[in-house]
Amino acid sequence: MATTNTKPKARGARPIIGLFAIILVLFGSLAAGNKWSDASWTPNLALDLEGGTQIILQAVTANNEPVTSEDINQAIEIIRQRVDSSGVAETEITSQGGKNIVVAIPGKPSQETLNLVRESAQMQFRPVLFFGNPQPVPAEQTTDQPETTPGPDGEITGDNADEANTDEAPATEESPATEDSAEAPATEETPAPEEPAAPEEPAAKPTNNSDLAWITPEIMDEFKALDCTAPENLKGGGGVADPAKPLVTCEADGSTKYILGPMDFAGSEIKRASSGLEQTQSGATLNSWAVNLEFTKDGTRAFREVTTRLSELPNYETWISTPNPTLAPNMFAMALDNLVIAAPQVSIIISDGKAEITGSYTNESANMLANQLNFGALPLTFEVQSEETISATLGSEQLQKGLLAGLIGLGLVVVYSLVQYRVLGLVTVASLMVAALLTYGAITVLSWLQGYRLSLPGVAGVILAVGITADSFIVYFERIRDELRDGRNLEGAVAVGWDRAKRTIIASDTVNFIAAVVLYFLAVGGVRGFAFTLGLTTLIDLVIVFFFTHPVMTLLAKTKFFAEGHKLSGFDPKGLGIAPTRYVGRGRVAAAGQPASNAPNGKRLTIAERKAAQEAEEAAKAEELASVGLDNENPIDAKDGDR
Repeated sequence: MATTNTKPKARGARPIIGLFAIILVLFGSLAAGNKWSDASWTPNLALDLEGGTQIILQAVTANNEPVTSEDINQAIEIIRQRVDSSGVAETEITSQGGKNIVVAIPGKPSQETLNLVRESAQMQFRPVLFFGNPQPVPAEQTTDQPETTPGPDGEITGDNADEANTDEAPATEESPATEDSAEAPATEETPAPEEPAAPEEPAAKPTNNSDLAWITPEIMDEFKALDCTAPENLKGGGGVADPAKPLVTCEADGSTKYILGPMDFAGSEIKRASSGLEQTQSGATLNSWAVNLEFTKDGTRAFREVTTRLSELPNYETWISTPNPTLAPNMFAMALDNLVIAAPQVSIIISDGKAEITGSYTNESANMLANQLNFGALPLTFEVQSEETISATLGSEQLQKGLLAGLIGLGLVVVYSLVQYRVLGLVTVASLMVAALLTYGAITVLSWLQGYRLSLPGVAGVILAVGITADSFIVYFERIRDELRDGRNLEGAVAVGWDRAKRTIIASDTVNFIAAVVLYFLAVGGVRGFAFTLGLTTLIDLVIVFFFTHPVMTLLAKTKFFAEGHKLSGFDPKGLGIAPTRYVGRGRVAAAGQPASNAPNGKRLTIAERKAAQEAEEAAKAEELASVGLDNENPIDAKDGDR
């Protein structure tokens, strides 16, 4: 073929080297993990392929009160939060008979994970002593630096509330709190207060549960080191916290960390909790959601004492603007499973045991908080009914059949590629092998670092990736062939064909990836495993096409075997229907590989331009024939007639 380069020289082998460097890093990490950690050369398998441990828990109440389905569902959510935060994927947690909870954990779970599943979850009401950002505080950082501090989770009010003048509360001479600062709205950029001064002398005995004397240097060090952005600190559990001691913990969503005082009373003092639209004292209904609380007789007395104490403390705005607070804020934390689920303010004394938690709640968030409070009102303990090792639900035979199906599909794709594209089909084979290597490494590393487990639906997602990758090759190769038929040489066809094909490949893979993401977040169980591997392999397909297939084609286009269109190369001009020479108008003949048009720089003509060029060509040809006295419609007959 003649050479007509229409595009700049493409990059050489650098992308290929970069891709193999990534693969080397993946498997190098696995090698290091095998030697110094608990990594494995094979991915972890899910329950359906490996089996695991099944624990049946029976929910039991202390006073034999009936357990509702809402209590069981809340208990399931707590167990799921614990297990997921432990990094164990593909765990199945279901209810059985409305009273039991079945937890099936794949593989061989650690003793810590089993203990987390068995532990009971209880609710404790504790006063907030100090709170701050969720990140750990570096040792060298001073509290003079401004930092973003979250606000309280709403406010507790009551129908029969005694008035309490909280503006009189700020109570320290050092405190710059003024009426203006108390009314200033809280902003996200409000500087956090400095930590309470660590006592150099032995601290005085705390006078009540809100006394900052509970904060010892050890407690403050624990608070500073706590990282509520780490998933392992959001799993809860760890046994029931000592009610007589302070508690350093996180908000359940990881947005805030707290130092809580000793427990004022337990969640069992809640009589009932419900959600609904907020109502004023006059009976008017507002368009905002609230959670209504009602306490038992003992809870009413305890809550009155708590609200009496808290209503005399600084509110959030005053406390947050105080440099060295010597009093705790007027916030009351509800801790379920040792994580804070809400910490509203208390500015009034509530003596009738009926409270309302208001704030920026939606219908869903208010209903969820009410369910959590009801769960705390009925503290459940779990009795282990049985704990046994279960076999795989599908087993290795199903895995072997799945892998066999994948190999058959892969073989058919290879055969088709070799028949359709001859030696060029080997590029497809090589690309599929590199994609398989990258996929295997990625899944194995995710199993090691993220606890990912491969299920049979996940295997199906991997097999489907073979078709996705093959589709990308076909689009690219056919684009190159089209450019060859249009008269370009192979290097130009590879460059121009890539520009056109990559847009189609990106669009196709984007649609696949969006479908996988939507399926992952909407589906449950094994379908999520299918969606995950589908999304992962779609991304890997893009990596392979961009960093391996196209660079390989760029290099092959420079070889004599492919550039001259050997009949086994896949670019044989005869096989592609390209005439060795053809008439291109105005008495000129172009060989295979020469452009079909005379457009500047070999630019491809539009349909209108081609039509105009064809008409001009036919007119020129007719003029040429007329000049020698021949008929354009039937030159041979006319010539014979002349004879």
